[in-house]
Amino acid sequence: MTPRLSDRTPQVAPEALVDQMVPPPMFDDVSFDSYIPAPDEPSQAEAVEAGRDFVKRAQKARSGKRGLFGKKQASTGVGLYLDGGFGVGKTHLLASIYHAMPAPKAFATFVEVTHVVGALGFANAVERLSDHSVLCIDEFELDDPGDTMLVSRLLAELTEAGVSIAATSNTLPGQLGEGRFAAQDFLREIRKLSSVFETVRVDGPDYRHRDLPPAPEPRTTEELTELAESTPGATLDDFDALSEHLATLHPSKYKDLIEGVTLVCISDVHPAADQSIALRFVVLADRLYDANIPVTVSGSKLDEIFTEEMLSGGYRKKYLRATSRLLALSRSADTSDRAG
Repeated sequence: MTPRLSDRTPQVAPEALVDQMVPPPMFDDVSFDSYIPAPDEPSQAEAVEAGRDFVKRAQKARSGKRGLFGKKQASTGVGLYLDGGFGVGKTHLLASIYHAMPAPKAFATFVEVTHVVGALGFANAVERLSDHSVLCIDEFELDDPGDTMLVSRLLAELTEAGVSIAATSNTLPGQLGEGRFAAQDFLREIRKLSSVFETVRVDGPDYRHRDLPPAPEPRTTEELTELAESTPGATLDDFDALSEHLATLHPSKYKDLIEGVTLVCISDVHPAADQSIALRFVVLADRLYDANIPVTVSGSKLDEIFTEEMLSGGYRKKYLRATSRLLALSRSADTSDRAG
């Protein structure tokens, strides 16, 4: 019988969460040099230079200044905020910053940072991170005021301890006004840090969809089952059963949930019944994308999970990012199957 994700119940010790704050495997070897700016998008080349400059300033801040009695103390951390659309390489640049900084250092999505603070407690999280040279936060989000203020308070304390902060955020392509507004909201929310952050715009089309066809057609139930059974390391889950199982797990465990999986097969996919289900699939999509695990389905297409009503609401950017990533993973599965 093909293994199911819904049969897995991973256990993650809170103390291990900080150690897991590293870039996704696909960004293990990236650098500023390996980022290729689009010739017709000058903001991309400017973002590379901004990233290099941030590293220099952050390293200087961490090396500190002479205090009383000649003892070195860390200077206030510096900040960089990369604001742009989906798939323009912001995560590549953020991971490049991470790799260029000395250890200890941390890299996590905004959601993962909130999970770490929740699991460790605020004071413990500050203590564990305050000796880091940099905290890189991917996909900073503004749709939950409580989480945003929590992280804002965390960043304020960390920068005072000399930790520099680099962050990214998504803006819908073609909606530059909305992008600038999001950046200003970010700076306003972390008002204590507003004078520290440099905001840099990164424009361009989503590389995941350049010259690509639309979402692959779903497979039949029989085709999906046969593929799962013939693929070592594959899992096969019913959409509703997987949705129910995800509700029983803290999202910080989703990374361990898919550990060692080579292909995720989901049968009877259909539009999510409510926002809670949809948001859990957003987190799962992020972890699958980070691990570069192909996804293939039966039922509805993967770009039909999030309803028009959901896409018109406050979580629009999350859903569009997840759809972009799921389609990339489904094309990967489709290509691999044809190659095989």
